[in-house]
Amino acid sequence: MNELELVKRIGRWARPGAKRARELIEGIGDDAAVWRPRAGEDLVFTTDLFVEGVHFRRRGLTAEEAGRRAMGRSLSDLAAMGARPGFCLVSLGLARWADQEWVGGFFRGLIGMADRFGCALAGGDLSEARVVVCDVMACGAVKKGMALRRDGARVGDVIYVSGALGGWRRRGEIEPRIALGRKLVGKATAAMDLSDGLALDLYRLCAASGVEARLDRAPPLLEGATIEEALHAGEDYELVYTAPAGVRVPGHRVGEIVKGKAGRVTLMGRPLERHGYEHFESRGDSGSD
Repeated sequence: MNELELVKRIGRWARPGAKRARELIEGIGDDAAVWRPRAGEDLVFTTDLFVEGVHFRRRGLTAEEAGRRAMGRSLSDLAAMGARPGFCLVSLGLARWADQEWVGGFFRGLIGMADRFGCALAGGDLSEARVVVCDVMACGAVKKGMALRRDGARVGDVIYVSGALGGWRRRGEIEPRIALGRKLVGKATAAMDLSDGLALDLYRLCAASGVEARLDRAPPLLEGATIEEALHAGEDYELVYTAPAGVRVPGHRVGEIVKGKAGRVTLMGRPLERHGYEHFESRGDSGSD
């Protein structure tokens, strides 16, 4: 199978999702995709790398699981911004071991995940590589001026997480919180997805907002997970977000925003170290399976 044949196959696999994205008027197979957003919307862009040996091992995930995870990571970023998914561009570098069967399974998983959330595959790029490398650039839309950011938390806000935490060793499938993110628009003051562990990601949110976080209870845990895994392991892809005390939002309350040192996070009075999964400080750690 050569590149042209693979592009044709991908186009056939992607066609159902493209039909549902009415804004997409030029799709896969052209030099570029054209997407027309609705009036009164801001566009939200994200990109996420998915690298063999860093984010997955070939024996740790099936091809379809790998495809779903690659797509789910970018969709989780859109969820954290409160965006409605629109389209994605997928660039894929294929190692020699990735045969036709594996590639087909990967795209079935990726497109299946994208299709569930109305995100059309609009194009991308293909190349040879020493290891499998996938970059998913996703674009969504949100009402103008209403995108959720990480710099809006204010003193007195309540801190929530969207679900149980435990890190990549305890988590199976990624379930992007798209519906929840859209419900938070106009209610949450700040939000981000939990990709590197609650302690590190909450530090980032508080540092951007110039506030301190006081966690007065442990977050909900996945079965078998420890509090340390929930705080530091990373790749939960739930959301952490803040909202004023009088505003009702879904999720699990875990603490509050207080006046103090920007970025400081405490758990039941104990300062939390701001470490989680950081790529360039974790060389030699092969990341998640």
